[in-house]
Amino acid sequence: MTEGRDQRLSRKVRRSYTISTISIALVLFMLGVVSYVTFTALSAARDLETGVVVSVEVADDLAEEQSAAIEEAIKATVMCSDVCYMSKDEKFADEAFREQFEVDLDLLLGENPLRNSYEVTLGKEYADRASVDSFIAAVEGVEGVEYIAVPPVDVVENMHDTLSYVNVGLLTFLAVLLVISLLLLNNTIRLAIYSKRYLINTMKLVGATKWYIMRPLLNSALKQGIIAGLVAAIMVVGVVYGVNSFTPEGLTMLNYTEVGIIVGALLVVGVVITTLFSAFAVNKFVNMKSNKIYLY
Repeated sequence: MTEGRDQRLSRKVRRSYTISTISIALVLFMLGVVSYVTFTALSAARDLETGVVVSVEVADDLAEEQSAAIEEAIKATVMCSDVCYMSKDEKFADEAFREQFEVDLDLLLGENPLRNSYEVTLGKEYADRASVDSFIAAVEGVEGVEYIAVPPVDVVENMHDTLSYVNVGLLTFLAVLLVISLLLLNNTIRLAIYSKRYLINTMKLVGATKWYIMRPLLNSALKQGIIAGLVAAIMVVGVVYGVNSFTPEGLTMLNYTEVGIIVGALLVVGVVITTLFSAFAVNKFVNMKSNKIYLY
């Protein structure tokens, strides 16, 4: 009869261990998927952040010294991130430019009305009116510069502000989810240890030391964390590549390094959190008086 009771207790402990492992794996999987979505969204937001492109139009008959002086003046500004020279013939022959008009520009105009120019990309951090005005003030006085064309800076500023709010919102959501995940993991692990409270009490009654009781349970928790982390990591990788197989562009939004970081984080979190929370729960029952364990 005692043997049958021990077998039932053993099955109950194994069932509790399996259920808690699956629960931990699912929580880690959820956390991994949300992390993937968050990193993907943040990566997309970074790609959308663009600097202001300013067109510095110059005279047609510039000497080499004048062209060099203009380019040097542009590069000397702290706002300049990139600069390239475009002749008026290149701009006039550009298909994207011609598609904006429904008529043949050669027949309509007879000649090229555009100017040669330096296309200057200002850094993302300088996408504001004050920085653009400072750039114009530094370049417009250089000999040979005839006009400086500036896009609507307010639109770029508004987009950057919106993306900043989006980034903060995503990171806040991830932080809240992390807290919720930790609470769920803690509750799951505590319930798993709770199912072993009678086993812990029996070992105490026969004179087992605190560390002797905790060691096998912590080893079991360590293995549980590894298994749950591996299962969650495999599931996350499957979801990532499953999604990217339908949307190939998704692979460019999250590189292999970031996927590896998420997978590694799931393994570390699975091991550390499971072991740590198990230690707290086991310690509680080890230090609890026997009569209270039966009433708990």
